[in-house]
Amino acid sequence: MSTLSKAIITDGSGHFEIDEVQLEDPQAGEVLVAIKASGVCHTDYDSTSWKQRLIMGHEGAGVVTACGEGVSHVKPGDRVLLNWAIPCGDCFQCRTGAENICERKAKVPDERFHCGELPLNASFNLGTMATHAIVPQRAVVRVDVEIPFASAAILGCGVMTGFGSVVNAAKVQKGTSVVVLGTGGVGLSVIQGAVHACARTIIAIDVNPARLELARQFGATHRILAKREDTGLRSAAEQVIKLTERGADYAFECTAVPELGAVPLAMIRNGGMAIAVSGVEQVIPVDMQMFEWDKRYINPLYGQCRPFLDFPVLLSLYRQRRLMLDEMVTRTYPLSKLADAFEDMKQGIIAKGVLIPDAAE
Repeated sequence: MSTLSKAIITDGSGHFEIDEVQLEDPQAGEVLVAIKASGVCHTDYDSTSWKQRLIMGHEGAGVVTACGEGVSHVKPGDRVLLNWAIPCGDCFQCRTGAENICERKAKVPDERFHCGELPLNASFNLGTMATHAIVPQRAVVRVDVEIPFASAAILGCGVMTGFGSVVNAAKVQKGTSVVVLGTGGVGLSVIQGAVHACARTIIAIDVNPARLELARQFGATHRILAKREDTGLRSAAEQVIKLTERGADYAFECTAVPELGAVPLAMIRNGGMAIAVSGVEQVIPVDMQMFEWDKRYINPLYGQCRPFLDFPVLLSLYRQRRLMLDEMVTRTYPLSKLADAFEDMKQGIIAKGVLIPDAAE
């Protein structure tokens, strides 16, 4: 018996609307989840222009309603969060521990989603901006702690990306200095990762005073209010060097602004490390002199997430009150208010917005 889901669908040309999608029953290795919360991020906004018809959303949490044959790690009634970098567990990358860049990510075939005559895909093989989603079993991580669905949902991309970039990718050392450029949801997660790593100095940089205040609450030791007219953030870089004497040990770019992609290199010391977190994909000019003196620049995907190792750790930190998630969810919206969530996000007036599919309109 198929499931009827209410979902937000984009035509891939800048438009989206709520429609009904018929989901076939889960087959072997698949799980049907009633979505209770779906995070909203810049990638979701970008997906509206990817030239393909999609069920939107890639951050989600909910309750398992049905499992296909062979699924043993979750059962109907379990509370779960969803992971978009779905590891197969057996390819070259998965065997080396790089599950975030799996070469054979599982997916539910597109023909199992029905809405009109046109082809339909699920964003990142999840499609969480909906009342229900059918996903591969390795996209599902059981939630064993008491946590609101909205807080669990944001773990599935933004929090994991930021926190993991610090702990898994950069491997920030105790007593070091860290710069965080951009203090939205991902930047706040970087700050929390730096706190967890026992960094001595955590410098938050943003053009939004309200976000800098949030950064302080999340653990930043210093704040720099940047100016939009400060080309290449040269003035901000000078302040970082003054605060740290020679430049920071690590600098994380979390703005998603292409023009700022190389800026962290100007903020680190010789031998320091710059980390691209926000996923800038455009071609940008880079002064290769900034790579001199053993400076390093890495571009990790999804905080090098290993879902069945990392998410239990993050959930445990939340339970111990060592990871702030509830405070990051600034506002929730019904499915019909996605446009408002996007606008609030672009204006920088929220840290993290979350859609609640069953919320009153």
